[in-house]
Amino acid sequence: MSFSSKVKEELSRQLSTARHCQIAETAAIISICGRIQISAEDHYCIKIHTENVAVARKYFTLLKKTFNIRTDVSIRRNAYLKKNRAYTLIIGRHEDALRVLHAVKLIDEHGEARENLSLVRNMVIQNSCCRRAFIRGAFLASGSISDPEKFYHFEIVCATKEKAQQLQNIMSTFDIDAKIVIRKKYYVVYIKEGSQIVDILNVMEAPISLMELENIRILKEMRNSVNRQVNCETADINKTVSAAVKQIEDIIYIRDTIGFEQLPENLEEIARVRLAKPDATLKELGEALDPPVGKSGVNHRLRKLSSCAQELRERSADSETK
Repeated sequence: MSFSSKVKEELSRQLSTARHCQIAETAAIISICGRIQISAEDHYCIKIHTENVAVARKYFTLLKKTFNIRTDVSIRRNAYLKKNRAYTLIIGRHEDALRVLHAVKLIDEHGEARENLSLVRNMVIQNSCCRRAFIRGAFLASGSISDPEKFYHFEIVCATKEKAQQLQNIMSTFDIDAKIVIRKKYYVVYIKEGSQIVDILNVMEAPISLMELENIRILKEMRNSVNRQVNCETADINKTVSAAVKQIEDIIYIRDTIGFEQLPENLEEIARVRLAKPDATLKELGEALDPPVGKSGVNHRLRKLSSCAQELRERSADSETK
């Protein structure tokens, strides 16, 4: 089961005890993935569509608990993707459909459905708890969340710009900075920050998924921290090894050109110690001298040797050109 399916499975079992929150969640579901059909006799029918059995079960439970109405369920198998099934919940009785539409404020006092089932400025989402339920319903209706092991991405697809903006505004009341992007003919409300996705899971009241995501985030941050540390240490080791190789090359060049006897006593001593201890650190080289010398003193002497070797190379090059 994908992480997105796990989240929806958890949310499908989360049922608000307050009727006004149940109405808010139902309002989101109908607004996002519902359709209203009106017959020639002006009889209303509501159809809600989903491809997730857990979501279908949640719709059915919400309508039963909130309105105590009979809901028909039809199941259709996708001809191209044989494993996929599509679930359609139908509120066929005119009186039941009207009662639901009036409760979720998707129909006015004259019996006219709001344009595009719009919920803009809808009174059913005035309370904070109802806004939580609304976001939960919207996610169940057309949301998805990526596998956090791979990357962080949370989104809810809306049919109109107005619905996307409303959802974005509702999320902002919980300090969640969601963005909107157009994908084909749809408007997608999305979040890419891992911490913000944790927050939205908390808003929707999915504690199990939230903890799973947090654990994955912690492990990823630890891995990244370890990788950064290893990379830094590797870079330092490479730098140290390269410096040691260059020092030994310079010392051997000096030895083979003029001999150590031509060097001052302190430079001769460090040159011999470096050749004897090619893998030693500056601290270890300093401790091997008599008397011991600090790292800065060792580094100073090695630089003097490097300058001496460079001068000898330049003299050799000049003599060859002459």
